[in-house]
Amino acid sequence: MAITGDGMAAEGALPLHSGAAAKPAPAPAAAVSGDCEAQNIGYRGPTACAAAGITYRQLDYWARTGLVEPSIRPAYGSGTQRLYSFRDVVVLKIVKRLLDTGVSLQNIRTAVQHLRARGLADLTRMTLMSDGATVYECTSPDQVVDLLQGGQGVFGIAVGVVWRDVEGALSQLHGERVDTGETLVGKNPHDELARRRNRAG
Repeated sequence: MAITGDGMAAEGALPLHSGAAAKPAPAPAAAVSGDCEAQNIGYRGPTACAAAGITYRQLDYWARTGLVEPSIRPAYGSGTQRLYSFRDVVVLKIVKRLLDTGVSLQNIRTAVQHLRARGLADLTRMTLMSDGATVYECTSPDQVVDLLQGGQGVFGIAVGVVWRDVEGALSQLHGERVDTGETLVGKNPHDELARRRNRAG
């Protein structure tokens, strides 16, 4: 399925169009990487930036312009901090990659709407392809090959790979429990080594 643009897609892969967001698919009972526990964890701006590979200025601008807003807690004036979900951070990293490859902001906005509408399991199986003018959703290797042979696909983003990258990065960073506000310390291997040394000493 294509996310944006006016071009015709190769057979199987459809371009994503603005205003034609997919219907949300039900999340699996045990979400891929993110079970119920993970859905109760949020990430503050600096953590989201580190995991997505973006600057805080980009994060702030994207939130203020509505490109990628935090789904857990927006900023309400001074003193409050935005809180991003795991899915938000995955979308932030994908937006960064789309921008780096020259996809237009309008097409990226449509892609973001599409990604937010899809179920968790759908995201891990999805590949986004683009020719710079249109973004396509591919859910099978055959669709990717069709696009490449048809000349439409110039680059691709395997959402599942981005998902795992973000998952690995966030596991070493601090999160926050949504219900209690408790800070969750990431499993940084260097921190664990320091704790073992302290116990031994």
